[in-house]
Amino acid sequence: MGNTKNDRKYLALRVVPILLFTLCGCINGINGSTAMPLDQTGDSYATLSSSVGNFEDIELPSEMKYSHKNSMSIRTDSFRGGIIHYKGRVELHSLKEFIIASMKKNKWKLAGEVSSSHVILAFTKPNKTCMMKIENNNALSDTTLTMYVTVDVTASRSLNAFGEPIE
Repeated sequence: MGNTKNDRKYLALRVVPILLFTLCGCINGINGSTAMPLDQTGDSYATLSSSVGNFEDIELPSEMKYSHKNSMSIRTDSFRGGIIHYKGRVELHSLKEFIIASMKKNKWKLAGEVSSSHVILAFTKPNKTCMMKIENNNALSDTTLTMYVTVDVTASRSLNAFGEPIE
């Protein structure tokens, strides 16, 4: 009458997946973060990233969204740059690792790094600098990225495609 071996198997097949799903949700809540880590294997950067504005050699994960309100840029005959702000549901350390790998791929040199409750990364190229501040105030808010980018346009005119001085 309903309590046979087959009924127990059927019940186990229904209950176990629900319990596993619930436990995964509880573990995620214990960690205090609902942001997704970024997959950094192989060529996944091409599908996960996009260039930052007029800076083709700076890439961010697609989860990071540009904030026009908090950004500004300047362009003159000899200089271009700006303060560029992004927000997204990305885990702070995953974003840091993604940025370091993508900047290296685009021939930026990591000049320095400071980590505490937030992360500051400094990158250089022969005629460019980029400083990035990554913050995550708490588990319920988006991770923010503020970039300070400078390009010496005048210096770049005297460099070849590899960033070496033209003689």
